[in-house]
Order: sequence, then structure tokens, then C-alpha cells
Amino acid sequence: MNENPQINFAPLFRTWKKQADIDATSIEAMGRLLADLDKRLYVLNPGGKQLLETSCAEVEKCLGIVPVLEPHQLGDPGFLRDYGVRMAYYAGAMANGIHSEDMVIALGKERLLGFFGAGGLGRERVASALARISAALPHGPCGVNLLHNPGDAEWEMDVVRLCIRHGLKVVEASAYMNLSPAIVYWRAVGLVRNGQGTIEARNRIIAKVSRREVAQHFINPAPEKILSRLVEDGLISAEQASMAGEVPMADDVTVEANSGGHTDNGVLNCAFPSIAALRDEIADLRGEVFRVRIGAAGGIGNPQAIYAAFAMGAAYVCTGSINQACIEAGTSPQVKALLGRARMDDMAMAPSADMFEIGSKVQVLKGGTMYAMRAQKLYNLYKQYDGLEDIPVAEIASLESGLFQRTLPQVWEDTRQFFQARGNPRMIEAAETHPKKRMALVFQWYLGQSSRWAIAGEKSRAVDYQIWCGPAMGAINEWLRGSPYEPVEHRSVVAIADLLMRNAAYLARLEALKHTGLPVPDTLYRYRPWAENSAGPSTPPTRHPSPSIGTAPAASPAKLENAQP
Repeated sequence: MNENPQINFAPLFRTWKKQADIDATSIEAMGRLLADLDKRLYVLNPGGKQLLETSCAEVEKCLGIVPVLEPHQLGDPGFLRDYGVRMAYYAGAMANGIHSEDMVIALGKERLLGFFGAGGLGRERVASALARISAALPHGPCGVNLLHNPGDAEWEMDVVRLCIRHGLKVVEASAYMNLSPAIVYWRAVGLVRNGQGTIEARNRIIAKVSRREVAQHFINPAPEKILSRLVEDGLISAEQASMAGEVPMADDVTVEANSGGHTDNGVLNCAFPSIAALRDEIADLRGEVFRVRIGAAGGIGNPQAIYAAFAMGAAYVCTGSINQACIEAGTSPQVKALLGRARMDDMAMAPSADMFEIGSKVQVLKGGTMYAMRAQKLYNLYKQYDGLEDIPVAEIASLESGLFQRTLPQVWEDTRQFFQARGNPRMIEAAETHPKKRMALVFQWYLGQSSRWAIAGEKSRAVDYQIWCGPAMGAINEWLRGSPYEPVEHRSVVAIADLLMRNAAYLARLEALKHTGLPVPDTLYRYRPWAENSAGPSTPPTRHPSPSIGTAPAASPAKLENAQP
């Protein structure tokens, strides 16, 4: 490429309505220039010709400037500083260890934040994971997802104690409707007052919410009632309780829209401004200088979604279910293959295992699995009958031979032993007293096992896989089509993070060019990840990828090499 290339806009726009007449070579060159993120570009108009150049001798004659814009410049720089990361991006947790130790460590070693998916796991499994993570990343960045567990509050508190024991400094709080003693304890026990009298929060919280009524719990300080109880139990000091009454519960609140798993199927560009405004209202009312940062999650599966989130004012972005197709994810190759083929409309809402009785649903993959249909059948039976004994014999026989593949008494015995091992005899007593409760727990056995079959890749249960997934999975598959990252075997969580953020920065530069007043060809928006050739290499590229234009003619690797950001 020339040291100081000049691109004449005139032939691009005089024949705008005739796509065949557009100079594809010039468009490709424009794309490369914009993708060179650390190069400032100038729009000039010498002799009536609109030119895009990499230098300008007389800046006062410049029609507009496309500034340098790299991934670390997107979002709130405070997020980078507080968490010791290089981009305002984190990978949110997926329960049952799907967001694995390997994923957290891979991200942390590249100065990116990830959260171990502790939800649904036993204490020993969580302890071993945190020990490995803290050993690999003694100074972070890393964290653990603290999944609200109203049915087992002691598990939640034990996870907090494990975080403290292993020196972790940040948790991602999710599935909360109200604050629990465990999450308040985590916040309060880490508060100290420095020499200047300022309160420092050494235990950080990123709260994932989708509703204003939940967000307000984390934007406000901890409730006095819970703090008083923690003081009475000797878990925190009166001074810590006093400090906790002065600072917000969370450092950051992630607004989660249409996501995989538990979701309200919200619309991000509606929910985000609402919760950001709520944050401002509370901060103004309390007269606080510090304002909780607001980030965006849910449906983040391509650079357009990331750019849109930052354009709304998001301090950072969070990706979720798209990462479970990456090589480090703690799920089976069979599941990753199904995810790699998912389309945006390939999702369904199905009854959830943890809140089955109240009708809560999760968003799951429907392609290649019958989980959504079978789980809904169980919920319909639960609503129709008062106990297993009331279900017709023929229906019971069908359930035992097909869905459960064992007798219902055997399922109940497995369920009883599970709660006994978890130290929860009250659940067993309730089920033995109330037939409908027993029926719910028996049905929940299937719902709970279905996600474990998927993680383990149990071939005999492939049609029963429960795979938490949102439309972002289809979006990223569509975007990666034709690139080296189309096969899931080539997707690493770090490569995906860099790819998304670099291309979001490219889009921001493209918008800056548009804001100079010049029309921009639509082709420049339809880009895909850079690839050495149309088929992609046999192994993923090791350098950070940059965009190329999907409809432009391919250039040789030697020519593209110099254009890499």
C-alpha cells in the first residue's frame, strides 16, 4: 500500500444507484484505511475532488477528520482502570461451569475479565475451580458469578467465603430479585476507610439486571435491616455496616436484554436508557459524586451490537452465550457443534429447572434438540394434576419409557438422595408431605439432568440437551460465515473478544467518516473478519484480525499484511 494513499470519492457517489458501476477496488482500499485503527485520516477537497488521505499539510483546508480509535478507547476508561483490563468488555458467566476455569484463565492472561459459572455446582467443585483460577491469576483480572439461590442461602454464603479465601475481588451477581445476606456481606466486609477518609470498596460487584426494580437494589446502598443482622451475627463490624450505608451496592450494573437462559426477552435500546436514567435519579437524590457505571448485555453477537451499545452510552459490554461455542468452554463438542449451526430464529422459551413451579422460563436452542417441547409437556402435566398418582397410567408409562427412561419411583429416589447429599432435608420433607411438590421435584429431575447431559455430551440423550442460548448465537454465526472462525474448533474466547471490539471500533471510524458530511457506501458496513483466503486457513490466525469488506474482491495476503491494525 502507498505511504500516502489518496482515494477519490467522486466516482463512488456519482453512480450511487448503479451498484455495478461502483469502484470496488476503491471501496476495498477505503475499508483497509478505516480498519487501520491507529491511523488518523483526513477528508480533503482539492480541485473539487473529495479525497481520503493519511496526512494533511494544511489542516485548515481539511473537510473532516477520522480520528484514531482503537478498542481500548471504547467505553468508560474507569472500567479499564478499576478491573485492570485492556478493553471495556467482559465475558459473563454461564452456570454449571460452562464458563470454565480455562475460559477465565485464558481471558485473564490477556487482560480481559471473565467470570467462572459457579451456579448449579457443588461446593467442592467451586472450591477447586477458585483455587486453580487464583493460582493462575493471583493479581486478576478474574471473577466468579454469584447466582442468587433462595432455596439454598447457605450455598450462596459459602461461595462468598470461598471468594474471600482465595483472594478474588469481584463477583458478577445475577438472578437477584431482592438482595440476600450473602451479597450484602460480600460488599460490606470489603469496605475500608483510607487515610483521606474516603471509603474504598475492595470487594467489587457487577450486577446483572433486566428490570428497574432490581437495578435500584444495586444502585442504592445495602438495606439497613440486612446490615444489622450481619452485625448481630458477628460477620461484619458496626463500622463496616455504617460504610455500607453510604455507598452503592454495586460498582457496575449490566443491563441484560434478550439473552440465553433466564431472560425477560427485553429490548436493549429500551431497557438501557431506562436503567441509566434511574441511576441518575438515585445519584442526584442522594447527592452522590460517584455514579454506578451502566453496561450492556443480551443480544451482543456482532460488532454492530457492540457499537450500538457504546453509542447508547454503555460503559462496557458483556457477551454471554456466544462464548460457550469457544474451545475453552466447559461443555461438550456435540453442543458446540449444534451452537455453531444455530440461526437467529433457532431459539425457544422453555420451563426452567430452578423456578419450575412458578412457571419461569429460559431461552434455549431448539435446533437439534427436543428439550423445549418435552419440558413444556411436563409443565402442562404439573399444572393439570395435583400429584403423580392423578396422572393417567398410560401417560405415566409414556413418560417412563420415553422421557425419563426409568420408573418414576427411581427418579424420586435419585432426587431424594440429591437433596440429602446437599444437606437439604426440608425439601424432602415437603415433597413427602405434599404430592404436588413431589411431582414438581420429579419433573425437575429431567430439567436439571438435561443440561448435564448436554455438558457431558451424553450421546444417548442428545435429543434432550438443554442448551441455554439467545439470538446472539445466530448473529455471530452469520457474521463469522466464510471466515477462519466459522468452525467452532477455531473460536477462542480471546480471539472472539478482540474480533468483536476491533470491528466495533472500525464501525465507529466509519460513522466518523459519515459525519464529515460525505455519503458512505453501504458495502463498507457489510464487512466480515479478515481472512487470508476465502476458505480460511487450517488453523486460526495468531495475530489480531481486522475487518475486510465482504463483497469486495479478495486481495493477496501480502498486500493485506501491511493493512493490519
